[in-house]
Amino acid sequence: MTTPITISADRQDPGRPFTHFWSTCVGAGRAAEGLRASWQEHLRTVADAAGFRYVRFHGLLHDDMFVHRRNEDGPTVLNFQYVDDLFDRLLDAGVRPFVELGFSPRDLARDPSTTFWWKANVAPPADLDAWADLVRRLVGHWLARYGRDEVRRWYFEVWNEPNLSPFFKGSKSEYFALYEITARTLKDVDAELRVGGPATSNFVPDARFAGEYEDTSQHAVVSEAADLDALDWRPVWVEDFLAFCHSRRLPVDFVSCHPYPTDWALDGHGTTRQHTRAADATTRDLRTLRRIVDTGPYPDAEIHLTEWNSSPSSRDHSHDHLQAATFVARTVLESIGLVDSLAYWVFTDVFEEEGAGDTAFHGGFGMLTLQGVPKPVFHVYRMLHRLGGELLARTEGAVVTRDSSDGSLSALAYHYPPEVIQAPPGSFGSREVAEQTLATGEPRLLKVELTGLRPGAAVAVTTMDHTHGNALAAWRGMGAPEPLTREQTAALREAAHATGHEVRHADDAGRFLVEEAIAPWAVLLFAEL
Repeated sequence: MTTPITISADRQDPGRPFTHFWSTCVGAGRAAEGLRASWQEHLRTVADAAGFRYVRFHGLLHDDMFVHRRNEDGPTVLNFQYVDDLFDRLLDAGVRPFVELGFSPRDLARDPSTTFWWKANVAPPADLDAWADLVRRLVGHWLARYGRDEVRRWYFEVWNEPNLSPFFKGSKSEYFALYEITARTLKDVDAELRVGGPATSNFVPDARFAGEYEDTSQHAVVSEAADLDALDWRPVWVEDFLAFCHSRRLPVDFVSCHPYPTDWALDGHGTTRQHTRAADATTRDLRTLRRIVDTGPYPDAEIHLTEWNSSPSSRDHSHDHLQAATFVARTVLESIGLVDSLAYWVFTDVFEEEGAGDTAFHGGFGMLTLQGVPKPVFHVYRMLHRLGGELLARTEGAVVTRDSSDGSLSALAYHYPPEVIQAPPGSFGSREVAEQTLATGEPRLLKVELTGLRPGAAVAVTTMDHTHGNALAAWRGMGAPEPLTREQTAALREAAHATGHEVRHADDAGRFLVEEAIAPWAVLLFAEL
């Protein structure tokens, strides 16, 4: 076996605050999808199980939400009924909106450029004053409907990935102008509203390429480097954005971007390898972003990573497998204390950027399939949520925490095989690469010792591995039926929910000890009852 994972803690050990930054926010596809019963059921499921407090999605102002319509011979019509319906249901579920102000309503867009299957209008507003009026009236409506105290708890992010031409048919300077008028408008409505950006995609190698991406030939040279992970990866536009806002005395309550651990974006912009970066790439990126913010003109700004996953593809079969879940556990525990949120993209396969998935397991981003079947990543977020609010011990592969209210201890351990030096490699067109990754690695010895417990205290042990909480394996065990019948769907949901569960006990001295092998890609939770 490789080096053991060893961790120990006593109930009386001094602890430090342990903020559950990974459950601050979660992503979803677009606003109109949120009007569906299954989407709403899935949101309640993940919010209850994993404690998500905000949800972010595209398309709030899209034509299928009917927010803005310009009549040829009459006044502009604003219709907030669909938005009200969606936001009412979010709040009823105990989840607040992380508001993405974009894309343009068609009648405000400068040209007819669109992206995604659902044709998001990606051209910037032709008339910034008209855009500002829409923002002013919409936010004013929210203040009247939900109350000032409630809306002040929300976040307002300007646009989505404006550095990528498929998502913003404009320049960096045009985005900055859009941010300026939007931020000023929000603060004019209520100075306590929270606004931020630039919501840019990916980190890129070398600071030279954190600008407009206009010279793709230079980017190609970097992408041919022998060791991409040895390069200095920087967040796109963030430093320029902060400098611009400071020069214009603009508010920046939070900084946002999307640290996918790859060198490619959805449009394959530039000449890249579709390189999957090192397994610790996200953590290194977050450290870089933390330094930039701490030493910049807005050191008190929060940091929200409003999209993140092992890859930016909704057809990557690795998303259905164990390795995607273990990657989440590893990244979260390695990134403690660096940011205010790391929003998993997304919570459900009710998601249509490329249209509907053709099969139940099509590599979608979601924690739940379209049918509501939990994938392994759902279980990891559920297990992480069970950790306490005080950190007692931390090592490579494990943490021990204490609940600040009742003093109970919990520990989480994972086995991300050291043989896999990358984040989970993408698996496109088939599951072949995902299966090869899943088969990599050897068992590892796990040693967990918890002391100071009550004599004979019960400790629940939850296991997610190849045979527990593995939806894809359960589906294959049923003969891989497609399409699923109602009865098969119900049976698969039950099987996929079944993580391993047993209750063990501390000894008479209040000592709980585990010494056993942990399989590659497994995640275990130990929770004092």
